[in-house]
Amino acid sequence: MRTALQSTYTPSVAPKAAPPAASFAAATPVRPVPQLVETPAPSTGAPRKSLVERWLASRWSGWLSPVLFLVLWSTATYLEWMPEQILVSPLQVLETGWEMTLSGELWENLGVSLYRLFAGFGIGSIAGLVFGVLLGLSSSLRAYVEPTFNVLRQLPTVALIPLFILVFGIGETFKVFIVIKATFFVVGLAVHDAVRAMSSRYAEVAQIYCFTRWQVIRSIVLPSIIPATLTGVRIALSRAWMVLVGAELLAAESGLGQMMELGRQMFRLDIVMLGVVLTGVIGFSLDRGFRWLERHLMRWKRS
Repeated sequence: MRTALQSTYTPSVAPKAAPPAASFAAATPVRPVPQLVETPAPSTGAPRKSLVERWLASRWSGWLSPVLFLVLWSTATYLEWMPEQILVSPLQVLETGWEMTLSGELWENLGVSLYRLFAGFGIGSIAGLVFGVLLGLSSSLRAYVEPTFNVLRQLPTVALIPLFILVFGIGETFKVFIVIKATFFVVGLAVHDAVRAMSSRYAEVAQIYCFTRWQVIRSIVLPSIIPATLTGVRIALSRAWMVLVGAELLAAESGLGQMMELGRQMFRLDIVMLGVVLTGVIGFSLDRGFRWLERHLMRWKRS
C-alpha cells in the first residue's frame, strides 16, 4: 500500500521560468568577428630603369642625333653613295672653314649677317612691344588697325623680298627692313594676346589705387606680360635669322647667305655646306641662349 502511494505520489514543483532574451544577451559577451585586413607587401624600392631609359634621362642624350648624323654623312661620302661634286665629306667642310677663318673671309661675312640681324631684331622687337601693348589696351585702336594687322602678318616675308628690293634696293636698308618685318608681327601678336589675356582683377586694382594710364602700363601690364613676351621674342629671333639668310641668298653683296650663293656659282659645295652648317649652329645657339636668358629672368616664378 505504501509502495503504491509512493509510486503514485509526485510532488508538484513549479518549473523555472526561462530568462528573458534581453538579459541573456546582456549576460553573454559577444565576441567580435575578426576581419581580414590585407597587409601590403613590403616595398622592395623603385624598379630599376633600363639602360635605354637611363641614357635618355642623362644630359648627354641630346648629342646622340648629331653624332649619328655625322656618322651617316661620313659613311655616305666614304662609300660614294652620291657623287663628290654633290656631297662633300665633313672633313673637307672643316678644312674649308679653317682656311676661310684664317683668311678672315668667314668672320667678315658672319659679322655682317649678325649686324643686320641684331639691328633689325632690336628695332622690330621694340616696335612690336609698343604696338602690342597699345593694341591690347585700346579698343578703338583695335577696331581700326587689327584687321589690317592680321592681314599683313599672314603675308610670307620671303614673298615681300622683291617688293622690298624695288623700294629699298639691295643695300643694307633692305636686309634690315626684312628682319624688322619678320620680328615686328611675331612680337606684336604675342604682346597683344598677352595683354588681352590679363585678369580683370588687375584693372580693379588699378581703379582702386587711381592709377594713371602710364602707371597701369608700367606697374601692371608690363610685369604681367613678361613670360609671353619673352616667348614671342625668342620665336621672332629664330624666324628673323632664317629670313635674313634667305634674303642674303637672293640679293646681297656680303653675308653668310651671299657666301653660300657665291660658292654655288663656283661649284664649291664645301663652301655651301659650310654655310648650311653655320646657319644651323648659329640658329641653335641663338635659341638656346635666349632660353637661358628666359629662365634666368623668370627664376622668381619657379621659386
